[in-house]
Amino acid sequence: MKHFIYSILVSAALFSCKKTEEITIEEQPKTEHAEEIVGELYGFQLKDYVLVEDTIRSGDNLGKIFGDNNIGSTEVLNIVTQVKDTFNVRNIRVGQPYALVKYRKNQEKLAAFIYHPNVTGYQVIDLRDSISAYTITYPVTIKRRTVASEIEGSLSASLAREGVDQSLATKMSQIFAWSIDFFKLRPEDRFAFTIEEKYINDSVYLGISKIEAAYFRYRGKDLYSFPYKREGYKSTEYFDELGRPMKAMFLKAPLKFFRITSKYTKSRFHPVQKTWKAHNGTDYAAPSGTPIMTTAAGVVERAGYTAGNGNFVKVKHSGTYSTQYLHMSKILVKTGQRVDQGQTIGLVGSTGLATGPHVCYRFWKNGVQVDPLSQNLPNSEPMEKRDMPAFKAYMTPLKEELDKVLNEKFQGE
Repeated sequence: MKHFIYSILVSAALFSCKKTEEITIEEQPKTEHAEEIVGELYGFQLKDYVLVEDTIRSGDNLGKIFGDNNIGSTEVLNIVTQVKDTFNVRNIRVGQPYALVKYRKNQEKLAAFIYHPNVTGYQVIDLRDSISAYTITYPVTIKRRTVASEIEGSLSASLAREGVDQSLATKMSQIFAWSIDFFKLRPEDRFAFTIEEKYINDSVYLGISKIEAAYFRYRGKDLYSFPYKREGYKSTEYFDELGRPMKAMFLKAPLKFFRITSKYTKSRFHPVQKTWKAHNGTDYAAPSGTPIMTTAAGVVERAGYTAGNGNFVKVKHSGTYSTQYLHMSKILVKTGQRVDQGQTIGLVGSTGLATGPHVCYRFWKNGVQVDPLSQNLPNSEPMEKRDMPAFKAYMTPLKEELDKVLNEKFQGE
C-alpha cells in the first residue's frame, strides 16, 4: 500500500501541466522486530515452551513416547512410579490426543506430557523441578430449556428439527413405553419436555443430563410424566400428575432375550423325573450366565438352594403377588434385600432338576401359583398418601411450565 501511494504521487507529478520537479523517493531501511510470543496453553507460558500435539497410535505407550523424546527406560520407570497414584499409564488409549511440552531454548528436553482421556479435561505429567501429575477438569455449564412440538415423521426426526439431541427419543420411549406405541405415532400427536443439558466452557455440547418433565398428547389423550424419588426407595421412578406410576408393575419376562421352552400347565411330562405332573412355571431358555431380572420391585423373601429348584430366589412384591426364579448358576441377592424392577438377581444356570440352562419363572397371586402370561396385571404400586404432598409441590410448577410452553406453541388449541 505504501508503494502504491508513492506511485500515484509520482504519476501525478510527471503528467502535470505545471513544471515538473524531479522527485526522489528514498526507501527507509527496514528494521526487523522479533514478534514477542505471548499467552499460555495448558498453564505453560508459550514464550518459554513449545507444544507439539499428536494422537495416540497403535503400539504407543508412555514408555515409547518418552523414549522417543530422550528419556531413558530407568527414568521412565521412576516417573511412572512417582505418578501412579494420580496418573494410570494403563488408561492411555489409541485415538486420544496428547501434547508434548518442550523447552523453547532446548527442544530436545521434555518439560511435560499432557493427555486427553476425554472431552471433559486433561491430565498432566509435569517433569520440571519435581515430577508430579494432576488432572484439570473443564468447567461444565448446565443449561435448562423447555421445548414443545408436534410429530412430523418419527420422534427422532421431530426432535432433530427442534435442535434436540436425538438420544432423547430413546429416553422418551422408555418413559412412555407402557402408554404409547412409538411405531404408531400420528402427525397430530404432540410432545413437550423440560431438560437440562451439559456444556463444557459454555460451548462444547456434552448431552442431556436430566429430564425434569415430559408430556405427550397421544391419540387425543394427554400424558404427563415426572421423575421422582420416593422416600425409602433407591431409584427414581416416573409418575403422572396424579402420582400414578408410568410403568406396569411387572415386566413381561425375567430375561431381556429369551425363548419359551415350556409354559405353565397342569400336566407335562417331566424331562428329568420321566413322569406326568403339573408344571407351575414358565421356562425361559438362555445361555448359562445370562442375567436374570426381577420382574417387579419388592423384597427378597428367600434366596437359597433345594434339590429340585437348584439355586433360586423368591421375591415378595406386595400382599398379593410373589415371584420365584429357579435353576440359577449364581445368586446375586440376599434374603431381606430390597430389589428394583429389572435388577439382576442371579444368572441363568441348570442347577437342580434341569436338563439345560434356563430359568423357571413362577408366579403367585394371593398365595396360589398361577400362569403369569394369562394374568391381567396391574400398574406399579401407587404412591403412598404420605408421599403425595411433597410430590405435588415438586410436580406442580413443572407441569405449569410445560402447559405454558404448549399453550404458547399451539395457542391454546
